[in-house]
Amino acid sequence: MLARTTAATPWGVDARPVQVEVDAHYGELPSLRIVGLPDASVRESRERVRRAIRNCGFRLSPRVVLISLAPADLRKEGNQLDLAIALGMLAAHGELPQEALSDRLICGELGLDGAVHPVRGGLAIAELAERLGCREVLLPEESAAQAAALGSVPVVPVRGLDDAIAHLTGADVRAPASPADDPIPGPTAPGTVPDLAEVRGQEAAKRALEVAAAGGHNLLLIGPPGAGKTMLARRLPGILPPLTRSEAIAVTKIHSVAADAPPAGLIATRPFRSPHPGASAAALLGGGSLPRPGEVSLAHCGVLFLDELPEVRRDALEALRQPLEEGEVTVARARATHTFPARFALVAAMNPCPCGHQGDPRNECACSARQVERYRGRVSGPLLDRIDLHVEVPAVALSDLQGRAGERSEAVAARVAAARDRQRRRLGGTTESPGGDPAAGVTRRGRPGAARRGVRAPGPLGPGHPSRLEGRPDHRRPRRQRRGARAPRGGGDPVPHARPAARRNLRNAVPVASLRRLCDRTSAPRRSWPQPVAILAGPERPARAVSQPVGRPPRSQPPGTQEMSRS
Repeated sequence: MLARTTAATPWGVDARPVQVEVDAHYGELPSLRIVGLPDASVRESRERVRRAIRNCGFRLSPRVVLISLAPADLRKEGNQLDLAIALGMLAAHGELPQEALSDRLICGELGLDGAVHPVRGGLAIAELAERLGCREVLLPEESAAQAAALGSVPVVPVRGLDDAIAHLTGADVRAPASPADDPIPGPTAPGTVPDLAEVRGQEAAKRALEVAAAGGHNLLLIGPPGAGKTMLARRLPGILPPLTRSEAIAVTKIHSVAADAPPAGLIATRPFRSPHPGASAAALLGGGSLPRPGEVSLAHCGVLFLDELPEVRRDALEALRQPLEEGEVTVARARATHTFPARFALVAAMNPCPCGHQGDPRNECACSARQVERYRGRVSGPLLDRIDLHVEVPAVALSDLQGRAGERSEAVAARVAAARDRQRRRLGGTTESPGGDPAAGVTRRGRPGAARRGVRAPGPLGPGHPSRLEGRPDHRRPRRQRRGARAPRGGGDPVPHARPAARRNLRNAVPVASLRRLCDRTSAPRRSWPQPVAILAGPERPARAVSQPVGRPPRSQPPGTQEMSRS
């Protein structure tokens, strides 16, 4: 007798349908075979299914059983097919009517006692059932609440194989699951995120954090060890707006497939991911023979924090260009090619030199000019070009540590939400995720008011001149200036424009954002604009002063300079 049912197998962050066909007949030695390109976990389901059926009270007659998983050229992996195979075997032996399996999508892992264990990708399975036009989905009870959040197809929770049989035969019809009333308290849920008021001092850096949250900008924090760079980065999710429903579904869909602990319901808080600096490119972007999402996709609609930026592997850093620019990452392998969403806000932190004390008045830097140049050169210019704000985070004075606490995250989050509302109205309802471009869908060449904001056509001068129009920097500069000018401070006073960070390679100088003008009380960081530096010359030529940015490695003196100066 032949029986058919429908299941699903994971495919990236989505699910692909699998037609489970079970044929049982007499005439040969009893056996059970599974064909259709199964992996090891699917092949092992033979033993689980046999024991689960027997322990649920069914005694199947010994027959030759062949289980086919179609399409045959699709690799079947995971634990989602156990329940469908067991129900198909019961229908092929006449214990269950075939009509009960039609127009249903069935997924679940079976235990030896017949219990149904949770599976990954509940939301992806529910989306697949909607596309296939199934009348309902049978899922484990732990995964049903997550899948029911989609609200497009009824999701029936089952605890065991006997519950599924009773529901299909009509002996005990189970009610569909309802979405969880409360969101899953993830790592960025209210009450679990560190408060911004715990950061003492660093008013300019906190203001930069607010500007980055309001505009979805990427942020680079540069400062000595112990200045509070990691503390600031971990408090960014607390001032971001809550996830919308569509964003929550997208985030939950990714985490239900790739996270270490799949959520039991819908995630409604911004994710925060902080991979180790030694993580490979495959760990950041995703990989495997059948690619799975990496850290950039797990940070979708949230924050990706890269500490010790120059210590991150060069291939991993350069691979971040595509997700930072396009909001998605494409992973190609010999067997499959997947495109994962990866629109996030990047926050990076680094020291100004290998020892970390350059520019720190409390400690003396022991690095040579060549060491500093080599250290800063680990971060390429194209990657720095995709980071909108470069902010210097100086060492905190003792008086600031003993001072009063600053604003709480709730107050800053309210201003961020108001700034995003104004942005949404200005762009005609266009929404934006962290790290996204609010001008998406707006033609760069025909942006309204571009001429009034002083964006000029390319001129004959070289790069860096105000009259030269550069593609990415000049496209993003007007909205950075608007964000700094229109986001009100705690007292409601207007704020001057925030000049973007100098886009200079770190081989020459550490770029420093001029956000110090946005604050009334702040310990002024070291200036990055030119200061006179004296260079000694020989007797035939008097000493002259040249302009050199502070933080640049000192110029090496020509041979014989010291001897001539002594004479």
